[in-house]
Amino acid sequence: MTKNISRIITAIAGVIALIGFFFFVRILMEGDDAITEDAGLQASIIDPFITFSLWTLGLIALVTVIMSVVSLVMNPAALKKALIGIVAMGIIGVISYSMANGDEVLDTFGTVLKNGAAGSTSKLSGTGIWFAIILGAIGLLGFVVDSVKSLVK
Repeated sequence: MTKNISRIITAIAGVIALIGFFFFVRILMEGDDAITEDAGLQASIIDPFITFSLWTLGLIALVTVIMSVVSLVMNPAALKKALIGIVAMGIIGVISYSMANGDEVLDTFGTVLKNGAAGSTSKLSGTGIWFAIILGAIGLLGFVVDSVKSLVK
């Protein structure tokens, strides 16, 4: 069974590589100067290449997500750990959002800047900053605890 899947995946990768090589040869045949100067040539060569790349990326992302979900469903212990991790990240996200300040922008001295001086800010930006700070603190705490444990031994 896995040998057949491996052959199918190898065949699909080969087809994708051949299509990519086809676009590569077309671009090389036309040359850089011709492509940058002629909008029609760009539309006939570069646009299909970008479309193919986006479809390939989307398909690979979809297959990756589906295979991850299938793997988690088939392994209940891993599913439990994943759900605990997702809930923990959600809790950290809620804490970060509640700590974020989206009403005012502070300069490096802590002075409140008016909207005209700094532009408007989003509470989600502050949430991302606090999220990173909390995760960094958790990581640092884990590092310190591990270091202390190794020193005690």
